[in-house]
Amino acid sequence: MRRSAYYIVTFLVIVMLACGASALWAQDPIEGLGKIQPDVKKFMRAKLGHQQSLIEALAMEDFPMLAKHAQEMSLLTHAEVWQVFQTPDYLQHSLTFRRAANSLREAAKKENLEGAALAYVEMTLECVHCHKYVRRARMADFRADEAALRAVLSPPAPVKEGLVR
Repeated sequence: MRRSAYYIVTFLVIVMLACGASALWAQDPIEGLGKIQPDVKKFMRAKLGHQQSLIEALAMEDFPMLAKHAQEMSLLTHAEVWQVFQTPDYLQHSLTFRRAANSLREAAKKENLEGAALAYVEMTLECVHCHKYVRRARMADFRADEAALRAVLSPPAPVKEGLVR
């Protein structure tokens, strides 16, 4: 039992490190695209703090700490700053994340380490999927804005003589 818990926690640490590294590498090189509102950045940093506390609690088998931070993660999804999009896909990502956080809290209350670890992985994967969705949606918005700007700024097409009377 201890050995499987060790492997689970090791796997979770690797997943967290990979997610953190991918977040750093995902900084958008396109000017202006990666600019996020400061309050959203602070909010996501707070979420990351809870994420780190969860991995620590899993490693230490600290079930009260797990339950506390899982509850905090679930509550974050109700904050106004969380609602960056109002699309069906984004709302589904939020709901899936909240369900995983609630499953994690319930597993912690039952002192079920494997269940908590699985819920943590599900929650983390949903973070990755949602952030991928948000990046793509912002890129699509950026491209649409760029196309509209080019249409406005481009010179009018020349009028051929003889066509205008």
